[in-house]
Amino acid sequence: MEISAVGRLEVRITAADVGKRVSVRCLNDTGAAGEKFTDTVGVLTSWDDGVLLITRKNGEAVRIPESSLVAGKVVPAAPARRRGPAASYEELAHVTTRAWRPLESERLGEWELRAAAGFTRRANSVLPLGDPGLPLDEALAAVRRWYGERGLPAYVQTATGAEGTQELLCAELERRGWVREVSAELWIGGLAPVADLVEPGGVELSRRADEAWLGRYRRKGVSEAALTVLHGGPSVWFATVPGAEGEPPAAIGRCVVDGRWAGFAAVEVDPARRRQGLARAVMAALAGRALEEGASAAWLQVETDNAAARELYAGMGFAAHHTYHHYREPEPEPEPEPEPEPEPEPGSGRA
Repeated sequence: MEISAVGRLEVRITAADVGKRVSVRCLNDTGAAGEKFTDTVGVLTSWDDGVLLITRKNGEAVRIPESSLVAGKVVPAAPARRRGPAASYEELAHVTTRAWRPLESERLGEWELRAAAGFTRRANSVLPLGDPGLPLDEALAAVRRWYGERGLPAYVQTATGAEGTQELLCAELERRGWVREVSAELWIGGLAPVADLVEPGGVELSRRADEAWLGRYRRKGVSEAALTVLHGGPSVWFATVPGAEGEPPAAIGRCVVDGRWAGFAAVEVDPARRRQGLARAVMAALAGRALEEGASAAWLQVETDNAAARELYAGMGFAAHHTYHHYREPEPEPEPEPEPEPEPEPGSGRA
C-alpha cells in the first residue's frame, strides 16, 4: 500500500487510472471492536458513481465503494517470469487459435469471428484482438448476427491476468449482460523436460485420429466437422497407448507443433489405468516428436478445478500464464405479452 512520509496510508489512484493495474485496501468492517481490511489487486476496469470495479487475474470482478477506500496505488506490470519460456499473450492467442482451426472465419476489423459447427468454444467464438472498427455495441450486434446466421450462440473469448489481456473488455461485456460460462488457465513450460519424463516406448504416433483413438476421446459421436478441426493445424500428431484387445486405448493425446510451440490437448487415460504414468508417457512421446520438428516451448489448457491435472503439469515444469474466458451472448429479451382486448360494453352490439 502507498504510505506517505508521515506514515499514513493514502489513496493515490483516481478515475483517470482506469485500465491500469492497481492495489487497493478497503475497510471491510467499521465496527468499534476492531477494523478489518481487504486488499485487492487487479486491473481497474471502471470507476463510476462512487464504485470501483477491479478485475482480478482470474477474471473475478470485485466492486468496491469509493467511501470504503483506505489506500490505493498503481502497481507496475508483473515481473518477467523466471520459469518457462517468455511469451506474450498475443503470441499465445494466435498459436492456440491455429491449434483449433475453425471451418470458417471472418474479420470484423481486427477481431476474428470463428465457426466450426459448434465443435469446441475456441473454434466457435470471437478472438477480439485489437479494434473491431466499430463502436462496441455495434460490433457485438454484428457478432450476434454472424453467429445467428449459422445457428450458433455468440461467444467472445477473452483473457485476464497477463500483460495485454482484456480486463476492460470483460467488464464491458458483463455490463451488457454477457455471461461468463467457462474459465480455464493456459499454462506454458519448456519442451525438453517433458520429452525426458520417461523412456520412449509403448506409445504409437500417427498423423490421423483413427477409430481406436476416437473410441477413447471424451467427445462421443465425433462429427465430420469435429474431425476437420481435430486434424487442422500446422503439424498435428496423435498419440495412442493400445489397450486390451477389443478395448479402447489405455491413453491418448494430441499435439500441434507450430514454430517454437507445441500445444498438448486431449490427454485422456482409461480410469482403470490411472496413476500408472500413461499421461506422462503420451506427453513425452509427443514432446520428443515436437523437438525433432524444432519446437522448444509447450503450452496446454487446464481447468481451475482439475486438481489432479494441475499437480501433474506443475510436476512437469508448467506454470500458469493467463486465464481465458468464454462469454456467451445474453438471452433475448422476452416479447411483451399482448394486452387482452377489453370486454364489450353491454348493449354495444358486439357478439
